[in-house]
Amino acid sequence: MSASNSPRMVRYALLTIPVLFVLIIVLQGRIDASTAPLQQEKQELLIRSGPTLKKMSLGYDSLLADIYWTRAVQYYGSRVGRTGGKFELLAPLLDITTTLDPKLMIAYRFGTIFLSEPGSAGAGRADLAVDLVKKGIAANPDDWRLYQDLGFLYSIRLKDYPKAAEAYLEGSRNPRAQLFMKVLAAKVAQKGNDLETSKLIWDELYNTAQDPIVRQRALEHLQTVQAQLDLERLNESSEEYARKFGRYPTTVEEMRVAGLVGGKLQDPAGYPYVMGENGVPQLDPNSPIVLDPDQKTPLQ
Repeated sequence: MSASNSPRMVRYALLTIPVLFVLIIVLQGRIDASTAPLQQEKQELLIRSGPTLKKMSLGYDSLLADIYWTRAVQYYGSRVGRTGGKFELLAPLLDITTTLDPKLMIAYRFGTIFLSEPGSAGAGRADLAVDLVKKGIAANPDDWRLYQDLGFLYSIRLKDYPKAAEAYLEGSRNPRAQLFMKVLAAKVAQKGNDLETSKLIWDELYNTAQDPIVRQRALEHLQTVQAQLDLERLNESSEEYARKFGRYPTTVEEMRVAGLVGGKLQDPAGYPYVMGENGVPQLDPNSPIVLDPDQKTPLQ
């Protein structure tokens, strides 16, 4: 580069960087403004696409990626738990973030959870979450944890157990992968998503996640699975009671007195299990735990 061009490039950089950050601030305002039309917000994101921002960043890719990741978390946090909450901008924000910094692992791993959680807990778009984690694998092929996330999506969200087992197995081939990857590959391939396997998957997610939102979601799912396991065992005891006494028990306490069950007989939230019609044990109506309608158990 000639000496005459150097001052010109410096002036260009000094002018471009402030303009770039002004554009980001404008975009952030668009995202937060509840009165702004959704389509207009989408247009803002499309205009400021990841590749375009990457070209404009002048080497500040990682800084911009951190800013967009923060915006994605704020966007998700402002909508999670709200009835009828929409998450249309979540996938574009995550795509921009990971285009700016393909090595930003937190955006892939936690973004996958944000995208795939159903109902008011997330976008309910496991398909987009799969696209995101595959993008992460392409950019970071040596990180086995992304295969764990892919297996999670296929097994828990999409119920595609052959693909889930394949993802876990592929990740387990990494010499740095933990042993549970081989265990999950075998269990999913053999049993699909039975309760014990589901509990193992959520438990590993809870133990490996660092983000408090993700850990809380995993804990809630763990409590749900544990309650389903408890009810399954209580149902077996109820059937045994009927065989022994010729009728179904009307309370859980009757099974305790008969010596068929023991312990606290409470769900993970601390509410006692109750007996429903025809000797079918149930959650207390006041319990905050919600059973997963997609999980197959002997009670269904």
